[in-house]
Amino acid sequence: MIDRATVDRIYAAADIVDIVSDFVTLKRAGVNYKACCPFHDEDTPSFIVSPAKGLFKCFGCGKGGNAVTFVMEHEKMTYPEALKFVGKKYGIEVEDREVSEEEKQRNDDRESMMVVNSWAFDYFKQQLTDTDEGLSVGKSYLRQRGFTDATIARFGLGYCPSKGDQMTQAALAAGYKEQFLTGTGLSIKRETGGWYDRFCGRVIFPIHSISGRVIAFGGRVMRKDDRTAKYLNSPESPVYSKTNSLYGLYFAKGAITKQNYCILVEGYTDVIQMHQKGIENVVASSGTSLTTEQIRLIGRFTRNITVIYDGDPAGIKASLRGIDMILREGMNVRVVLLPAPEDPDSFARNHTAEEVRNYIDTHAEDFISFKANLLMKEAEGDPIRKAELIQDIVQSISEVPDKIQRSVFIKECARTMYISEQVLLDEVARRRLLGVDKGAVEFVNNFRRGRAFAQQSAEPVEQILGHVQPGSDVREVEKELVSCLLLYGHQNFEMRESGGSRLLLNVADTIFRSIEIPPYTPVYRTIYEEYHRQWEERGVGVKVPEDIFISYDDPEVCNQTVDMLTADSNYSLSNIWKRHDIYHNSEEEILSERIPRLIYLYQFKALDNTVKELKQQLTKEGITDEEVDAILGQITDINKARTDLAGRINRLIV
Repeated sequence: MIDRATVDRIYAAADIVDIVSDFVTLKRAGVNYKACCPFHDEDTPSFIVSPAKGLFKCFGCGKGGNAVTFVMEHEKMTYPEALKFVGKKYGIEVEDREVSEEEKQRNDDRESMMVVNSWAFDYFKQQLTDTDEGLSVGKSYLRQRGFTDATIARFGLGYCPSKGDQMTQAALAAGYKEQFLTGTGLSIKRETGGWYDRFCGRVIFPIHSISGRVIAFGGRVMRKDDRTAKYLNSPESPVYSKTNSLYGLYFAKGAITKQNYCILVEGYTDVIQMHQKGIENVVASSGTSLTTEQIRLIGRFTRNITVIYDGDPAGIKASLRGIDMILREGMNVRVVLLPAPEDPDSFARNHTAEEVRNYIDTHAEDFISFKANLLMKEAEGDPIRKAELIQDIVQSISEVPDKIQRSVFIKECARTMYISEQVLLDEVARRRLLGVDKGAVEFVNNFRRGRAFAQQSAEPVEQILGHVQPGSDVREVEKELVSCLLLYGHQNFEMRESGGSRLLLNVADTIFRSIEIPPYTPVYRTIYEEYHRQWEERGVGVKVPEDIFISYDDPEVCNQTVDMLTADSNYSLSNIWKRHDIYHNSEEEILSERIPRLIYLYQFKALDNTVKELKQQLTKEGITDEEVDAILGQITDINKARTDLAGRINRLIV
């Protein structure tokens, strides 16, 4: 951990114009600098660097931050890595916090494993290109697959000799320790003594970290043997986690960011062949089932994923759960089905780059159409099978976190499957309420054994549990609240009492006195609480410096702060106020109307969150009828308060 004093020195020394100029050509525009954004394609410059405020902002794609977060975003570094990068530029020595001997040993061992992997990477490449066995077996196989020498060199492909322990003996002779050879899985210790090369007789596919370091290997066997796995990966180790790694991401991340979508395939050769054709926004799950961590890794670069399946129906059905996982993470997913018997490797090898791109563009389907087209033939003439298919699609729709997207998908499903939209709405609502875990099943069973849910309250289930929420998303309201603090917290506004008298109130003081529950979203909670601390130290009416948040040690706090401080125009209204038809000409009018309404709206959303938490309690395993009654009573009381607040902000619960 880097100590705060060093972080402060780095931020104090960092000249954002100097930092950004290392990567982007800036031109002066008044007190600021302009350029075409490095994070998306554009012809007209919308990327602004402000030396006075020490921040950058693109008004095209929305990215913004300080000097350190620019390096993070541009070079895809972690926060500590970016701090060290900037510190080195200005001659600031960056030392992590003091670690225990155990932690130091663990870090040393991890670095030693990385060094061993680096040596093995070079060794395998040399064996492929400089030995008779490598050339005749490994290189000839790769050429048969259509890979050029340039592609082989770019991906660092190699070969491990077939003699059982040749690689291990070479590593030991070079001075590398047995514990790190076995720790990385490169060598396997025989029970009878000696070693065995894990990848002997295999073509090697190095697996890189997101920063380009070799963390593991995959190997394809060259001899025909039904008892031997065709592909073999390095085992889990301190430097390699299968669930957190994607093959080819290091080579693809730039193209993914630029094109704003990622193509997901299955194997090493699929990725390499597509890259060789010039289609570089491609990664693979390396032969493992898709994981949530891998999806989130893609999410660092884009929210859009296109999954390519080959023509094997059985394999597709086994992989469909991956679509639901992508939807659950709030990603946009499209699916491309290749004509049988093609896979991405063979399809790219047998077609031009333009043909491949055109096929993907013209055959990409949303998941509803894909599932329906895939499974409908099986359901033809069988109403029970068709009902199962609809249930399958509804389950996928219920995984989508965004309410508007769910609504669009429900309409599409109703149109495609010729079923009532209301029936789908009810089923999706039920599934989102209950989920699929054991606690939800127990919740259902409790009510099946006892009385119906509708008898617990006179109000509809959807209203009790907040299924249909009025207006703005909670994150939007929280952001508006925090934005008001940052922009206007030190200012005063007038408020009229019912008798006609006028009160002069301070924005921050009014917000802090009126709100008991801080924001739920972590980044907005951090800003809210830090502003509160600074406000208490400085007193009412004193402006809290923006620099505190722009140079905050959490990059997300910095990014959100910059976003709020660089609104398109002074006193611009967010979408939640435009939806309420609130328009004013002066700052005074904005604050007088905006602050009270914002507080009411925030309180309304806080009650919504409380209802959600109570709803989660209802799904706990083993909940008693008495506990259910108590929770439903609380929900009813909260619902009354929500209705009162809705009236105050001229909203309707629909």
